[in-house]
Amino acid sequence: MSSAAFLRSCRASAASTRLAQSSRSSFSTTTKLAGYEDTIQNLKIGQHTRVLYQGFTGRQATANAKESIAYGTNVVGGVKPGTTGEHLGLPVLPDVRTAVKELKPDASAIYVPGNGTVAAMEEAIENEIPLMVAVAEHIPLHDIMRVQQMLRTQSKTRLVGANCPGIINTWGRCRLGFQPLPFFKEGNIGIVAKSGTLSYEAVASTTRAGLGQTYCISMGGDVLAGTNFVEAFEIFEHDDKTEGIVLVGEIGGRAEIDAAEWIREYKKRTPNPKPFMAVIGGIESPMGRVMGHAGAWRSPGEATAREKIAVLEKEGVVVVDHPEKLGEGMKKLLDGRGRSTGGKAASGPGAMQKRGYHTMRQRPRTVSHAVPSTAQKRSLIIKPEQGLDMLRERGIKVSGANGNGKMLAISVDRSRRMLCVVASPTSEPSQVYQQSRRYPFEYGSNDATSDAMISQIAERLQISDPAKPGIKNLIEQLVDLYMKKEAAVLRTTIAISDAGEVSVTDAGFRFDDAAFRSSKRQEDVHALRDFDGEVPEELAAEKEGMAYVKMPGDGTLGTIVNGAGLAMNTVDALIARGGHPANFLDTGGKATKETIKASFKIVTSDPRVKAIFVNIFGGLTLGDMIANGILLAFKDLDLKVPVVVRIRGTNEAEGQQLIRDSGLKIDAYGKSDCYGHGTILMFVADSFEEAAARAIELAAGKS
Repeated sequence: MSSAAFLRSCRASAASTRLAQSSRSSFSTTTKLAGYEDTIQNLKIGQHTRVLYQGFTGRQATANAKESIAYGTNVVGGVKPGTTGEHLGLPVLPDVRTAVKELKPDASAIYVPGNGTVAAMEEAIENEIPLMVAVAEHIPLHDIMRVQQMLRTQSKTRLVGANCPGIINTWGRCRLGFQPLPFFKEGNIGIVAKSGTLSYEAVASTTRAGLGQTYCISMGGDVLAGTNFVEAFEIFEHDDKTEGIVLVGEIGGRAEIDAAEWIREYKKRTPNPKPFMAVIGGIESPMGRVMGHAGAWRSPGEATAREKIAVLEKEGVVVVDHPEKLGEGMKKLLDGRGRSTGGKAASGPGAMQKRGYHTMRQRPRTVSHAVPSTAQKRSLIIKPEQGLDMLRERGIKVSGANGNGKMLAISVDRSRRMLCVVASPTSEPSQVYQQSRRYPFEYGSNDATSDAMISQIAERLQISDPAKPGIKNLIEQLVDLYMKKEAAVLRTTIAISDAGEVSVTDAGFRFDDAAFRSSKRQEDVHALRDFDGEVPEELAAEKEGMAYVKMPGDGTLGTIVNGAGLAMNTVDALIARGGHPANFLDTGGKATKETIKASFKIVTSDPRVKAIFVNIFGGLTLGDMIANGILLAFKDLDLKVPVVVRIRGTNEAEGQQLIRDSGLKIDAYGKSDCYGHGTILMFVADSFEEAAARAIELAAGKS
């Protein structure tokens, strides 16, 4: 089906749904139109949930299904296109339609490889499966925008993901995804997270504190999430077992801002509100970079990590700088809630939370080391002049810099899950967040250039009527370029002459690398990539399937971390404790011993590095595999710098034992001052604080 036909189909479906709803409600005093928000309750999984696997017989799906079945998940069968049979003692059916008819699933775990993920999601929507969980990474942005368009026009199917570890309910023993099960425990904390590895840290922390969890819902690290913080809160608010709520966020989008606004209203309507805690990654992330996750970057007018933290704290959310603190912190908040209220309402909204907050060491306040960077990350950003050339080819006037112009961009409104025009009367970076406004429009429509929209944008830009035709033409060309070349954000700085003539003085264009990498689309755009201008370590990491960002300044501490959120948080936390990280390195969620060895080679190629901190929390990543990779690096690379290792998560005990039995010198921290060159390794079983402190000391040359 063509894109245009697809959109017509979506709109027709939406109109049909609304008409049917209106007809059913014709004798009611109020009419509620059905929509995607009506699917939030589908997140309430449990023992009753009948789970279908799409891509059932694949290697990863098979291993995952075995674990989930052993955990107690009610897996009823799966789909393999064109095949009827049996797998793991359960039925295999040839298509989703047949599976829905015969197995009546409540949820689908999508493990279809490659480009098939999008088609699998479309099948789940078309057959009205109440919940679908997509764990896949690297889905092209414009493909997922079309899926989001489908979701908005119906009221039956809810999406969790993509690019996420899934959803789990501990009390119902129901798991859709690949969460590390040994760390989950029936309890009273609801967790919703953008980052998989940070969510695992949060789970482990609340389990160690004796609290456990109710639900852990993944928002995922993509630009557009099927389920966001606010929608998860709707479940936690009304779940009797959930007593405290944890939010794990990061740079990119405004989901954390939306969450703060929801919390404000929740506390107004609730006499004894549940306490909230949060950790936000990316405080120290260099401007303009994509930090591992596809969605971990700021588009024009979006808040920084620090600004998100400030907004959350204003609403009484306790924000900590490392997830290890969430368990004991939440215990204090829950204790304060009971002690201060005696089961009755506190003296005011958030009163309990603020008292609990002051009993804890506050999150360290850091001074940003982030500076603007023009280097690319995985070919997403083209040079400003190349962007201006694209506009010239479309007949847009380009002029020299004209001081502080106005900002006009095409981007994604992540909250509304739609495209949007972003307009600001200033292009000054420090003012754009406060001054900009977003004007959403449907994917593939002409709404962005309607008279009503242009009038609103012109008013925000503070321009007169003579400039409106030029603004309309620029937006029209930007939208067309965005759609045809699969852009992620097209930002321009514009100048307006006294006669109302519009010209572009600067361009910041970012394109979706997943479209090129997964489907070889947009080769002409990605041919513009200037490899000679990129950082060698970043190119080497890219070839290994990892994300590396060289941090500015005199960084002396190399970092090797699995998972983008955890890698961002590790850099943030090290800087907050006086460390000087030399790099951000995300090995990816499926790190192997070979990628760990490659990580060491890349990190030690930076002559600034005086010590290395390996911080791993395993989900799909296995602790013993990581340990073998570290040992392989020591054997083959002749490492000359001390290494601090923290392994937690799946197979952590096996990994720890491998290192103990390796024959390498193990520093017991404080019991040995033997630090020369060679195979010196310090192992920490649990504490991030202890590991971070030792790594910082070693990088500073202290024995």
